[in-house]
Amino acid sequence: MDDRMAVSVVIPIHNEVDNIPILYRELTEVLEALGEPYELLWVDDGSTDGSLEVLQRLAEEDRRVGVIEFRRNYGQTAAMQAGIDAAAGRWIVTIDGDLQNDPRDIPEMLRVARGGYDVVHGWRRERRDKWLTRRLPSQLANRLISKITRFPIHDLGCTLKVIDATIARELQLYGEMHRFIPILAHWRGARCKEVVTHHRARRFGQTKYGLSRTIRVLLDLVTVHFMLRYAARPMQWFGLLGLASGSMAVAALAAVVGMKWAWQTDMTGNPLLLVSVLATILAVQFVSLGILGETTARIYFQTRGIAPYAVRSVRNVREEGRRRLQEETADAAWEPAGRSHEVGPKQAA
Repeated sequence: MDDRMAVSVVIPIHNEVDNIPILYRELTEVLEALGEPYELLWVDDGSTDGSLEVLQRLAEEDRRVGVIEFRRNYGQTAAMQAGIDAAAGRWIVTIDGDLQNDPRDIPEMLRVARGGYDVVHGWRRERRDKWLTRRLPSQLANRLISKITRFPIHDLGCTLKVIDATIARELQLYGEMHRFIPILAHWRGARCKEVVTHHRARRFGQTKYGLSRTIRVLLDLVTVHFMLRYAARPMQWFGLLGLASGSMAVAALAAVVGMKWAWQTDMTGNPLLLVSVLATILAVQFVSLGILGETTARIYFQTRGIAPYAVRSVRNVREEGRRRLQEETADAAWEPAGRSHEVGPKQAA
């Protein structure tokens, strides 16, 4: 295997047993035509339909196929993060395992990326999904996200992306954050480009997406917006809220005193007095949250986070990728088992 890996393809898999062989053939056909060293990193996210067995057979037949097995289902974002951690390529390509992304778009996206971009993300302009439950919620969410983050984008939900490996490893993905990769990368100073890609209707299996996923994405949007603007300076946000609440408390109290002086109004029965007390309490709480946030931010930036996944075993993952995975799952000891590396309990010193 060539040490100068050019492209690593990360494919999260959850119950896609019928799609895996077809996607493998399509990817190998496209990537072999590039004439560059590549690897296919399949992350089994707790599949129960035999997907893992199919992946293991592919790994036995093709050393370019790497398989990362999760202990249970952690979600697509965690699977994406594990694949990025294990990748050895100069460029990391992420693609869905349901055949809806077209691998034939990869060469053009790589060409655009090598033209001076750090992240090239797909735009499924002609989507082959149901309008009411998939396309409409996605369009509304994309417009809202673009407006709030001030990042021009049409399709955050497209998994097909080409990412500079250096940029990809600077991102820490949690929740549904894999959808926000272009925005998070842009925040890190990456040059991003959106290109139109093909989209295909699902042929096998059941979709894992629905209206509930849209709600979770919107909730993550709140986190992303806070992280983009105030992650390193939370006091500016909470302090502003505290200042507003404190000003409201002073104004309400002044109104109570003024009403007492001008019209001899009963202060204890005046609802503005309750508003003043409540606003004072909120002001203290917001300032306290700001202080706690500042402390937490410093701890976050000074210490290493914990990976949002747990690996049971890996196969055909290159040494540097295996080392990064081992570092992210430092609570487990890795022992070689032939061409696989199993995760077992830590040995006593």
